[in-house]
Amino acid sequence: MSKPIIFKGAAVAIATPMYADGSVNYDVLAQLIDFQLKNNTDAIVVCGTTGEAKTMNTDEHIKVIKFVVDEVAHRVPVIAGAGSNDTAYGVSLADEAVDCGADALLLVTPYYNKTSQEGLIHHYNYIADRAKKPIILYNVPSRTGMNILPETYAELAKHPMIVASKEANGDISALAKSIELCGDDLTFYSGNDDQTTAFISLGAKGVVSVLSNIMPLEAHNIAAAALEGDFKKSAELQIKYLDMCNTLFCDVNPIPVKEALNLMGFEAGKCRMPLYHLNDKNQERLITCMKKYGLLK
Repeated sequence: MSKPIIFKGAAVAIATPMYADGSVNYDVLAQLIDFQLKNNTDAIVVCGTTGEAKTMNTDEHIKVIKFVVDEVAHRVPVIAGAGSNDTAYGVSLADEAVDCGADALLLVTPYYNKTSQEGLIHHYNYIADRAKKPIILYNVPSRTGMNILPETYAELAKHPMIVASKEANGDISALAKSIELCGDDLTFYSGNDDQTTAFISLGAKGVVSVLSNIMPLEAHNIAAAALEGDFKKSAELQIKYLDMCNTLFCDVNPIPVKEALNLMGFEAGKCRMPLYHLNDKNQERLITCMKKYGLLK
């Protein structure tokens, strides 16, 4: 049985707008979803790293997923962050996300307590055995202290419910090895905006993008050109928007991108603590970069 490809192109790792008291601003979240859908975003990832999911309690987490699913109304796939460093809780959160109508689940590697590669296989297979929707693995060592090795991907790819990975370890050679070992049994997406073209050139199907929050059409176009085989055009666009990709990581994500949304007129608010606001130097850098790309006058 062939595995589904959840999306091709650029999926936005959508930020969660918040009021000054830290509560979720659903009115602005609806505006952000509308902005994305009008600008060719290919999928929406809700309650991921950029969405500050790890500062949400379970009720908030589920309410945000349900809101996004209802607002999107099947126009593009909705992928719900449901990963945990507690396997049992991960199963519970995945079940609730599916009940909300999510099309797929994004499961980050266990963080803080971590595990071995063998432990990763058991952790993910345990959840996958109980999952009612396809699973996208999420490998982001800079956040978790864990890295999924190519051989581990090959083992996980054997499970029918594990269909893809958001790969954010930045290791192009490891990606090539993973694609070689997994073949068509696992779809890969770049987890870094600055590597979209390179990933797709090796066989990946797109990117889960932070850039898409503020430049959804541009992120879509980088991926679309590469998927159409026009790597020259994709590379030109990748290089053109590289400064913005890098500037969005001048501080811990999603601090810069939420400030960028605020500057664009979306009342995204601040991040929940322990994330803090941009310092003056990075604020100036962000504003200068946004002016360069016509996002601010």
